[in-house]
Amino acid sequence: MVLRYPYLWHWQDARGESEGRKDRPTTVAAAFVARDNRHYLLLLPVTTRLPDPSRTAVEVPATEKRRAGLDQNRQQWIILDEYNLDPIATSYYLHGSPLLGQFSDAFMRLLLTRFKGLLPQAKRISRFP
Repeated sequence: MVLRYPYLWHWQDARGESEGRKDRPTTVAAAFVARDNRHYLLLLPVTTRLPDPSRTAVEVPATEKRRAGLDQNRQQWIILDEYNLDPIATSYYLHGSPLLGQFSDAFMRLLLTRFKGLLPQAKRISRFP
């Protein structure tokens, strides 16, 4: 799924910010139940800014932009080296987040395969106390 979400970037979190500056398209990479029996979403940001060469990102192809409800006239990338983790039941940010669309299974497999290798060192931003 792709939804609008106030993604909090790692650099913002490191500066002590606790709120994303704007709603942006965000990819739901995984939904899972953790050891605390809470349900979480793992969210990856979508950006129109060309990622720095030091970042790991996948460009969104035109077909996938259409499926996901993204702007067809702009290049877009999914950043894979950081993510937000948000509890579904108590999230202030997820309730009412508009669903834009969804990527194909094949594209999600590509993203998740690349992300899985990065997960141990990816920067996690927890959106809960």
